[in-house]
Amino acid sequence: MENRELRPGPHATPTPASHLALSPQRITVLDDVRAHAPARINDIAERLGLHANTVREHLDALVGHGLVERTTEPARGRGRPAKVYRPMPAADPALSGRDYAGLATALAGHIARTSSDPEGDARAAGREWGRELAHESDCDTDDPHAYALDLLTRLGFAPHDRGPALGVALPMCPLLDAARRYPTIVCQVHLGIVEGALEEIGAPTGPGLDLLPFAEPGACRLFLPDPTVPPVCCSPRSDS
Repeated sequence: MENRELRPGPHATPTPASHLALSPQRITVLDDVRAHAPARINDIAERLGLHANTVREHLDALVGHGLVERTTEPARGRGRPAKVYRPMPAADPALSGRDYAGLATALAGHIARTSSDPEGDARAAGREWGRELAHESDCDTDDPHAYALDLLTRLGFAPHDRGPALGVALPMCPLLDAARRYPTIVCQVHLGIVEGALEEIGAPTGPGLDLLPFAEPGACRLFLPDPTVPPVCCSPRSDS
């Protein structure tokens, strides 16, 4: 019988623009989206002096390449909902996906070999990363649970919420190779990302926040804080 590892699936890394045969005009449209996101077709066309249909064609191609994402904003007044465009996270990175994964594996290995507290240091690094992501994110912060799911979706984890008791399944992993070799370290980075982002928006981060590496066939499992339980720092103190 074939022995197969049951691991989260690899993340489909967008192809860097430098590796694509993009025309100069298409690169100009991509640069405009990055500078003015969320960007609308008519606004891009006006800034670049192009016909809206031409801009739409370029945007459709950029969406297909995984460099731009298309979403819909609520309608203003009686008009139709507007399509807006944003650069995909990590679009056109300086390193290729394979190089980036190799760097992550090397860094995880370095932490494992040199740190007296590898998991703690990995989680601390993840928290710093999460705070930075929170600064850059335009996700709705009114609902911390939905905010965390939106952030994980944008990072490529494809989260599937199964409720408070079962947690959130994460069937995709942006750093699968590193996670296979150093699961506790890489997963602590991922847990720290969620923790840091929640801290940055003033949401509770405990008790209940936890991540179980490869907890089920094909997925890790994330448990988010129970909003009905006060943070430990705010719990009544005992004088005994």
